[in-house]
Amino acid sequence: MARRSPNSNRKVLAIVLAGGEGKRLMPLTADRAKPAVPFAGIYRLIDFALSNVVNSGYLQIVVLTQYKSHSLDAHVTKTWRMSTLLGNYVTTVPAQQRVDKNWFLGSADAIYQSLNLIDDAKPEIVVVVGADHVYRMDFSHMVEQHIESGAGCTVAAIRQPISLADQFGVIEVDDSDPTRIAAFLEKPTETKGLPDSPNEILASMGNYVFTVDALIDAVTRDRDNDESKHDMGGNIVPDFVSRGDAAVYDFKDTPVPGATDRDRGYWRDVGTIESYYDAHMDLVSIHPVFNLYNYEWPIYTQHQGYPPAKFVHGSGDRIGEALNSAVSPGVVVSGAHIYASVLSPLVRVHSYASVQGSVILDGVQVHRHAQIRRAIIDKNVVVPEGAQIGLDHDHDVARGFHVTDTGIVVIGKGQAVPR
Repeated sequence: MARRSPNSNRKVLAIVLAGGEGKRLMPLTADRAKPAVPFAGIYRLIDFALSNVVNSGYLQIVVLTQYKSHSLDAHVTKTWRMSTLLGNYVTTVPAQQRVDKNWFLGSADAIYQSLNLIDDAKPEIVVVVGADHVYRMDFSHMVEQHIESGAGCTVAAIRQPISLADQFGVIEVDDSDPTRIAAFLEKPTETKGLPDSPNEILASMGNYVFTVDALIDAVTRDRDNDESKHDMGGNIVPDFVSRGDAAVYDFKDTPVPGATDRDRGYWRDVGTIESYYDAHMDLVSIHPVFNLYNYEWPIYTQHQGYPPAKFVHGSGDRIGEALNSAVSPGVVVSGAHIYASVLSPLVRVHSYASVQGSVILDGVQVHRHAQIRRAIIDKNVVVPEGAQIGLDHDHDVARGFHVTDTGIVVIGKGQAVPR
């Protein structure tokens, strides 16, 4: 159940940036926006951002879309319905060329071109979040700190080993006040550790809280800067930092009801095939690194009304079973072996087939004696009888499958699978 924000006397508008193209997730993003990519069987990536916002008590939400947004628009429209009686809403807003003939030039420009939404809602605080990360976070706690700090901008950050600094936007804090940002560095090769933990840095999570007037001023000035890339992390945050008006929120401080010691502080940017795959593997261990079964802070999504999963046949070597796996409604495992895998709705795995360490999306059919290892198979693919995927990478490449450097095989939506 959603909790009431301690700052309910402050009017808050949430903006979800969901226009990402997601080139590094190809071919999963060949036909859909990155936030619309299915995850963990029944969800879309955007469900995690929206669930965090709603659970934080913020029920006026706009979702800014752009790239191949049809499935994303459809999912949000069908799933995320609020009580309009109380003025609550989740609405998708496409790029509209409101100020000129350009589409969104970056995340900051997306907000600039959508300032009419802020003017209509008239909030005091604006929460801006990305739509393609997997995590739980109480934004009301971050808003509380933002208000107390008096800063115009607060950036959410997660602690990472200093050895990984060159992979993130790094926040260097003020030595005299570790809640203030002294410098914001994009993937630096050298940086300093935290005052209380010299071997760690604070990496930006792509989530922000702004005082509304400060945000409007920043994106308006940025729009007139021809040298800007019009990016929230690359341009807007450094602008606040240069004026001494930026604070940092340490993600380790977020209190999430129902969190366990194992999954507290979990956050994954699933921007690559490897990270997308690894995030799924985080779900299927006996004690999952990220716990979907926290009913005090639920992840909401659309439920299609499919029948329960079914496992049939149980004699000899024809046994329908799934171990250390997540199996969605509508799945039928018929005399097949599933291990350490995620099966999405309406998947059918036929007798004597084997699926191990794989992510199988909606409607995939795996026929008899097929073998699948370390693969991601997109929707509606038919794996023919006796086919092998992930056992011989040269053969996988020859059949037109995408194979990552780490050996994950990816088959696109509806792609034919020759034996």
